[in-house]
Amino acid sequence: MKGRPLRGMRALACVVLLASAAVRAADDPGFQLSAGFESLPNYFPGYLGNGYLSTLTAPRGTEPTRAYLAGFMDYAPGDMSRPAAIPAWTEIDFNPGAADERYGWLNRAALSERHFTQYRQTLDLRAATLTTSYEYHDRGRATAIEVRTFVSEAAPHLAATTLSFTPDYDGTVQLSFALLLWAEYAPRFPLAQLSGPEMEEAVAAAGLTLEPQPPAGADRAAVWYPGYTAVRSSDGDAASLSLWLDGAAEHGLPMAMAATVALPQGVPAEQVRLRKDRYRLALDVSMKVERGHTYVLTKYVAVSRSGWGGTAEQDLALARQARAAGVEALLQQQRAAWEALWQSDVLIDGDRQAQQVVHSELYYLLASSSEQTAWPGGACALTPGYANHAFWDSDTWIMPALLLLHPQRARSLLAFRTRTLQAARERARQHGFAGAMFPWESDPENGSEQTPHSAVVLADTEIHVNADVAIAQWQYYLATHDRAWLAAQGWPVIREVARFWASRASWNPGARRYEILHVTSVAESNNDIPNDTFTNVSAARALQIATAAAGLVGERPDPQWQRIATGLYIPFAPGGQHHLPFDPAVAGHNEDFGGGPLALLFLPSLDLPMGPELRRGDYEYGIRPNAAERVGAAPMGIAPRTVAAAMVGSEVDAAAWFATNFTGGSLKPPFNVRTETANNNAGYFNTGSGGYLQSLLYGFSGLRIREGGLVEAYAPVLPAGWKSLTLRNISFRGARLDIRIARDAAGRVRVTRTVH
Repeated sequence: MKGRPLRGMRALACVVLLASAAVRAADDPGFQLSAGFESLPNYFPGYLGNGYLSTLTAPRGTEPTRAYLAGFMDYAPGDMSRPAAIPAWTEIDFNPGAADERYGWLNRAALSERHFTQYRQTLDLRAATLTTSYEYHDRGRATAIEVRTFVSEAAPHLAATTLSFTPDYDGTVQLSFALLLWAEYAPRFPLAQLSGPEMEEAVAAAGLTLEPQPPAGADRAAVWYPGYTAVRSSDGDAASLSLWLDGAAEHGLPMAMAATVALPQGVPAEQVRLRKDRYRLALDVSMKVERGHTYVLTKYVAVSRSGWGGTAEQDLALARQARAAGVEALLQQQRAAWEALWQSDVLIDGDRQAQQVVHSELYYLLASSSEQTAWPGGACALTPGYANHAFWDSDTWIMPALLLLHPQRARSLLAFRTRTLQAARERARQHGFAGAMFPWESDPENGSEQTPHSAVVLADTEIHVNADVAIAQWQYYLATHDRAWLAAQGWPVIREVARFWASRASWNPGARRYEILHVTSVAESNNDIPNDTFTNVSAARALQIATAAAGLVGERPDPQWQRIATGLYIPFAPGGQHHLPFDPAVAGHNEDFGGGPLALLFLPSLDLPMGPELRRGDYEYGIRPNAAERVGAAPMGIAPRTVAAAMVGSEVDAAAWFATNFTGGSLKPPFNVRTETANNNAGYFNTGSGGYLQSLLYGFSGLRIREGGLVEAYAPVLPAGWKSLTLRNISFRGARLDIRIARDAAGRVRVTRTVH
């Protein structure tokens, strides 16, 4: 990404793709999510993005909404790093002609049926566009309005909003095309210094709460507030209908933004005025209108930051280039780019709701990822949720969901670990270990540890993340067999992770085994414990991977790696019928993580070898007793349990666990936004989206990525009522294929493969 010049609008995709898109119905319910006026009391904002730039949806379609850039962080003293909110670019305000400009503005009108009728807002997942339509009523005047907004996938520095309106009156209307310059969020807490109780006290003292307030918002603002972007210079030109600004994260990188406006052809503005103050940079337009005529105006926006693009001058040139080409050309590119992405898909025949959620979950993953970069997959996409830090979610939950469908995007997530390897090496040294110790919460720009002080115990001891990183790198190699990538990118990470585990494990001479002590379990209420089972099996897997990878790249593996992997203690129940969650010396319950950590032993990327009896024993002990309603409220518990039920051959259980995706309350209307639990509003929990897709890609299908290929590790299952499940146009080792799971004439579920 460093030093990359601004990319303009790409050439249109091939005619075949566009023809393919035209054949499919534009209103395919599998790709359309809509809100009516009745949806607004529980409206949870949707998300528009392209992996570089994001913004949120809002009910009117014209409001200023928070926007973010990948890796654009604010490093305020005393605080953990957090994404800096860039100036809002979505705002277009409209006034049907109030004599007093304090009144009549669309964005100030209450969201009531007094002002808004015939309301409909639709997020088109296929084209990644948001369209909002309604009649706006003000003082006896009615105006039919349609707003369409998108963040370009084809030209990632660009976004656009188009306002079409049809008045039922003659007269003069006012419009305002603004860039809103956010004020610094207050209060800001020194979360890098406050303990948990101190943080709660500080939040309460500020009159805030950690609990979500209805209607749900896009973030838990009390602690997940955005960083600050200070605008250093801004200006505009009324004659050319242009705005531009230069700014910087208050304690971070520089950024720039520009906007241009296209007015209706042949309808000159009576007056265009530049308005510039501390919080707003705008072009205010007055224009005469006639009853029944439709007027179309478009605002084009270009954004960049240090390391990705350039200056306001370059952004302005790009915005003007987009205006010259016209919004339809930009939209055509947008549709073609997304149509190319949707060539790889997961298709369910027999369950419309499950199919629609497939598309929404995949949409959010695609809208928050990119190709040929080195940015991680934030657990909450490009929003302030969890401060946009990278967790093991990126490696274990999001990457595998993209790997078969969009391997280049999966590769970008892995490249983040390679890019930040030196920071992880330094962190291991500071903690007294060899190799690389990746943070529990990694800053997406520089890879530094950024866990808030209230969770410092996780930063120091929930170290399974170091195995998760290596396992993800190996999964990509197995799926591609790209030895050049392995040698240059994957192997350095895998090697340094193995060195870490070799220095972190300790030998117990009395028991004649290796152990890993003083860890926090993935069931996080169990901290400072010995031999967490998930940590130990993951560490052993990482050491085995390092031994295998060394041979492939012509390196000599450290013999200690295999010795520790073989001798590492894995807790079992007496008789070996099932795993224990952690060392039997730990007085704890099989709790947390949606009912128990043993479900994670079924994660597809871990691919832990288990015989049928042990697999069944783990399922009966660690999964079946869990209450479905509790697990369903936390999506990280749903996917591994769905996979586990499929692995033991229980079609009924697998379907029941999968169904909690819809009944547990974590899927928020109207745009199927996945949240971390049913009762919080952390927002855009891409981890849960990845888990949903993994349930299909690796759960019902029975498929695993291994050295022997994309193997059928166990018999596939299919929920009753489903006719088929198809993994369309997946990529594996340079081949493209469709994999179909369906019942044969005898009712047996089988897998068939078609190579393109």
